[in-house]
Amino acid sequence: MKNTVSTLLKQKQSGEKITMLTAYDYTTARIIDECGVNSILVGDSLGMVMLGYENTLPVTMEDMIHHTRAVARGAENAFVVADMPFMSYQASVREAVLNAGRLIKEGGANAVKLEGGAEVCEQIRAIVNASIPVVAHLGLTPQSVNVFGGFKVQGKSIDKAKKLIEDALKIQEAGACAVTLEGIPAKLAEIITSKLYIPTIGIGAGNGCDGQVLVYHDMLGLTVGHTPKFAKRFADIGELMRKGITDYITEVKNGTFPSEEHTYSIDEDVINEIAKEYE
Repeated sequence: MKNTVSTLLKQKQSGEKITMLTAYDYTTARIIDECGVNSILVGDSLGMVMLGYENTLPVTMEDMIHHTRAVARGAENAFVVADMPFMSYQASVREAVLNAGRLIKEGGANAVKLEGGAEVCEQIRAIVNASIPVVAHLGLTPQSVNVFGGFKVQGKSIDKAKKLIEDALKIQEAGACAVTLEGIPAKLAEIITSKLYIPTIGIGAGNGCDGQVLVYHDMLGLTVGHTPKFAKRFADIGELMRKGITDYITEVKNGTFPSEEHTYSIDEDVINEIAKEYE
């Protein structure tokens, strides 16, 4: 059954946790979808895990459309959410609506996600009025890394915690269908979740949220370098890949691959005739 805005809302209402993982290509999206995840996020995190950037800021609309299109082809049942990259919605409401429309029309996404609170409510309202579902993103918003001075936990003071709660209520009123809460204290995320009728999806925000999202590279041991505290490693696919690649190199070097079982045969009479002709 296809996951939709309505089914995700029903999960919150019934207390059933929502599952979300990132994907950036067809094959990964298909595997994740077959496992039964509720939603797939085509995150601008692709800038770091797929394109090798230091942060998400260089990611373009063309990057997002390209990867979203591939994921959408592999996601039969999952609700596909595509990130709006840096400066694709901040400059003007008109530009925000046009770029959101591109991710739906050209990318095949089911919804778009953008970062920010009260300051982006006008964009959220306009995008929703264009019949495009919007997932909001509060807390540690990676596109604001230069303002935050790095990837730091947010909402730890009274004023900042209150602002996050107020922003959550404002983006809900503006029409967001869900909100991602990233890098905030668990107890604060619980309060926000209890105040909202739309689902909250946590990443580094504790288990009191209505659902969880992880970058699949982190949870499968594919991340190079630092892994965030909140990213539990559920498998070590990276190590399996390294072993497989190392074994391949060894067998090619020593001549054991390809063996007879991996090669095609030819009739002896044919090859003998060819050999005679080219002696």
